[in-house]
Amino acid sequence: QVQLVESGGGLVQAGGSLRLSCAASGRTFSSYTMGWFRQAPGKEREFVAAIRWSGGSTYYGDSVKGRFTIARDNAKNTVYLQMNSLKPEDTAVYYCAARIGSSILYDSPTYYNYWGRGTQVTVSS
Repeated sequence: QVQLVESGGGLVQAGGSLRLSCAASGRTFSSYTMGWFRQAPGKEREFVAAIRWSGGSTYYGDSVKGRFTIARDNAKNTVYLQMNSLKPEDTAVYYCAARIGSSILYDSPTYYNYWGRGTQVTVSS
């Protein structure tokens, strides 16, 4: 059983920063892709960023490129999302997800096998 637990959300002013964490447990994640998605009220779940656990290749959604950085700590089985220059439109519930397998598929929620419960990020103007 894979468990993903997000933390680090909160309220921040526009232009500020937050770092989200996703603690993963239950399996060996060496062949996984880990992703971050977000969902605002009334909108579809949107791809934010992903990282290959093995090798560390990273991928980003267009709306966050240059502002967000995804990283992993193998020893802690934890994935991070560093969010800088936050904008009000970044307000959403942020979800961590894990995809089993070696193929490079990362930008759709349907590719992922496990999900965390989410953490709220609110950016005030």
